[in-house]
Amino acid sequence: MSDWVNVAEVWRGAFLESTHQGCAVICDSAGQVIAEWGNSATTILPRSSCKMIQALPLIESGAAARFGLGTEQLALACASHQAADIHVERVTRWLADLDLGEPDLRCGPQVPRDPKVHAELIKCGCGPDKRHNNCSGKHSGFLTLNKHLAGGAEYVQPDHPVQQAVLAAFEEMTDETSAGHAIDHCSAPNFATSLKGLATAMAQMADPSRQSARRQAAAKTLLTAMKQHPDLVAGEGRACTELMRAMPGPTVVKTGAEGVFAAILPERGFGVALKARDGGTRAAENMMAALLVRLGVADAADPMVAKRLTPVIRNFAGIEVGKIRPDAAFFADGAHI
Repeated sequence: MSDWVNVAEVWRGAFLESTHQGCAVICDSAGQVIAEWGNSATTILPRSSCKMIQALPLIESGAAARFGLGTEQLALACASHQAADIHVERVTRWLADLDLGEPDLRCGPQVPRDPKVHAELIKCGCGPDKRHNNCSGKHSGFLTLNKHLAGGAEYVQPDHPVQQAVLAAFEEMTDETSAGHAIDHCSAPNFATSLKGLATAMAQMADPSRQSARRQAAAKTLLTAMKQHPDLVAGEGRACTELMRAMPGPTVVKTGAEGVFAAILPERGFGVALKARDGGTRAAENMMAALLVRLGVADAADPMVAKRLTPVIRNFAGIEVGKIRPDAAFFADGAHI
């Protein structure tokens, strides 16, 4: 089996200009492979696609209940947001409720992806701060858990109780011993797993019946929060937000850096994990749209799905000059899985 297969094509006029390769797998909660493209044993760093797993200890520990976290905060704990006002203001209030502030975050400052906030910072001559980091919601969750555990200030250290709780949940949900970790862009450890392990973790979120009652409740609570607040999980124009809005059922999706994308399908008890080999976002979004359609949870004709499944390429004059489409063997004309 080849580790990587062709998954997406880029056409300019009648010419095939580029081809993306990737790997994808669909699993059930027992870790059984339902469908696979490429070698799902390939080890990856899941990056932000696993934030739902990283948030499990926040609820299971009792920290979320102790500090009165609502669905908005739990959605932000799973988010890779673009630092729009709706994100930054909520993170600010969350920290204040903990008697903490921006200096307590360890995620580092990041230029906002939200154009309005970015323009406002430029106009006032201000630089971004750590609340603008796309992971500031996740880190606010870490700080909440840390306060509950009475841990030290450096909660991103791999041997810190917060990260040890995350690692335990991660290995239990992936059903694998992690091969190790690397430091993510937000300074927290990102634990490695196989692509199959990531899909298994997503399937166990979709169907947590094999887990303890506490974990079942935590998984359902996080998925409900994400589905209820897709605007907080990413932001306007972003794939996670628009795809979740486009799907009427409970399916939740979460992107990660370097071409990783994951999906949780409670209606089918499946988890999906994929990676574009070149780390490209356009390929990962194309792959995810194709699989959501094939799994019957997304409509190929929906504008937000079509925007990723069959996007048009326009030149600087606005003229349509090409298109991106899933590889024929990968998409199989939308044949249901």
